[in-house]
Amino acid sequence: MRRLRIETAAWLLGSATPAMAQAVQADPPGSSPILGALLWVQGTLLGSLATTAAVIAVAIVGLMMLTGRIEWRRGLTVVVGAFIVFGAAAIVAGMRTVAGGMR
Repeated sequence: MRRLRIETAAWLLGSATPAMAQAVQADPPGSSPILGALLWVQGTLLGSLATTAAVIAVAIVGLMMLTGRIEWRRGLTVVVGAFIVFGAAAIVAGMRTVAGGMR
């Protein structure tokens, strides 16, 4: 009886197939306008104009911190926020690498 259970378990494991919920489509039907809009927003937020504005903002905040017009905690918050916004893709890629290595 025990041998039958082991053989049955081995057969079930060998015949396993992915569930339909695991099938991932690259682009679901009808998402092209939405995807296009999101890519435009991403390009606008991370483009050269936004990068220039962030550099100017960090420079101004740094100058204000040096002259004592703004407290250091508030200034560092602005600088760290800029790093998080522009480094979000690298942060997520690192998280995925760490999560994939734990399996």
